[in-house]
Amino acid sequence: MSKSENKTQATAASVDAFLDAIADPQRRDDCRRVRVMMEAATGAPAVMWGPAIVGFGRYRYRYESGREGEWMVTGFSPRKNDLTLYIMPGFAAYDALMARLGRHKTGKSCLYLKRLADVDLAVLGELVTRSVAAMAAQRIDTAKD
Repeated sequence: MSKSENKTQATAASVDAFLDAIADPQRRDDCRRVRVMMEAATGAPAVMWGPAIVGFGRYRYRYESGREGEWMVTGFSPRKNDLTLYIMPGFAAYDALMARLGRHKTGKSCLYLKRLADVDLAVLGELVTRSVAAMAAQRIDTAKD
C-alpha cells in the first residue's frame, strides 16, 4: 500500500461471519436489517472494508492535491456505543428527512444510531437511497462490487 492510499481497503473477509460474531443480539439484528436496506439501495453486495466496516458499492475520488483513492458508496459499522452508518454526501441536503428520522447524532458523513427502534425505518431507507443517488450523480465512476 502506498503512503497515499487509504488504510481501510475492501477485503475478501466474510460479511456473514462478521455479522454473526456481533455479541449483542439486537445490534446483530439491526446490522442485518441495515445490510438489506443498503443492498437494495445500491444494488451491490455487502463487502468488508477493513476489519469492522460493511460497505456497498465503490467509487474513485481525487482531491485537488492529487491524492486519489477508492471508497464505498455507503456502509455501516457496529461500533461499541453506536451503529454507525456512512452517508457519504453528508447531511446538508437532507434537513427535512433528518428532522423526521428520530433519535440520532451526526458527524460529517456519519450517522450514529443507538438502535434502529429509535428511528423511522422508512425515513432511514429514503435517506440511504437519496445519498446513494447523490453519489452516483457526482461520481461518474461509481461501480458496484
